[in-house]
Amino acid sequence: MTGGFSKILQSPRVPLFLAPQAGVSESPFRRLCREFGADVVVTEFVSADGLVRGSARTHGYLRFDDEERPIGVQIFGADPVMMAEAAAQITELYQPDFIDINFGCPVKKVVRRNGGSGCLRDLSLVYSVVRAVVGATPLPVTVKTRSGYDEASRDPVAIGKTIQDAGAVMVTLHPRTRADMYGGKARWEEIRALVEALEIPVVGNGDIRTGADALRMKQETGCHGIMIARGAHGAPWIFRQARAALDGEPIPPEPDVEERFRICLRHARNAIAFGGDPRRAAVEFRKHLGWYTKGLPEGNRLRQELFRVTSLEEMETLLEGYLARQSAGVR
Repeated sequence: MTGGFSKILQSPRVPLFLAPQAGVSESPFRRLCREFGADVVVTEFVSADGLVRGSARTHGYLRFDDEERPIGVQIFGADPVMMAEAAAQITELYQPDFIDINFGCPVKKVVRRNGGSGCLRDLSLVYSVVRAVVGATPLPVTVKTRSGYDEASRDPVAIGKTIQDAGAVMVTLHPRTRADMYGGKARWEEIRALVEALEIPVVGNGDIRTGADALRMKQETGCHGIMIARGAHGAPWIFRQARAALDGEPIPPEPDVEERFRICLRHARNAIAFGGDPRRAAVEFRKHLGWYTKGLPEGNRLRQELFRVTSLEEMETLLEGYLARQSAGVR
């Protein structure tokens, strides 16, 4: 087991993980979350098939800097042989700290190929995939899963035991089914049940929107770690707040608007520098602009303007203009 990740799993301190999220957890965002206190980050999930076939776009998702470590690469697929080949390639070419298997993605284009949460319809397939990946790499193998494909197949303990028996060293549970998508309430009691049933560490995921939520999840479930996904959108400082809550310290307040915009623009500059094509990177960053400006006075009007930007300079002008209007009391 690689040093940094091994120490985190063995430490009594509750580690905070940034969840793998397509189109969101790119390297610039991962680095920002690390600065704010994320202990472990994971790449955007990538297709095992795309990796093995040499897709340049797929391989492009796996760029990371050493400052992001410990970092895991997450892969998805339903063919054990292909998943094993992808794991071996990742180990040789990228040498991350661990490899994570995605049994959680509910998106139709992934599930229709039996990938992501589609695998949960067949626990023998879950076992075969995990076993194949474990056998193909000396790196630790972890798994992120949902509680089942649908309500009829909902059985997180059986899923978790299958994953453990296949050789994974850690499992992250998002206690919703594929059919739930992101609706309803995550059933944290299922995380507790999994903690009690397994010998390997269990990381809890789902409905962490504040630092106080992270503490409450730890108290209610006994989980070994906490993974944050949508709660970090436009708010990487949630990791700083979660760490304070878990450590029994006062939770830092939300940054004011000026500080929020400073963080946003630093994120934007790094994303555009990382993206290669400045215009395309600026357009792709629009989703982050929407999240960073959520809940602000006159925010809808500002977002309508920001969703048309094609350059960093336009972002800077619009955000500076908004601050000036708010300072002058102009609506």
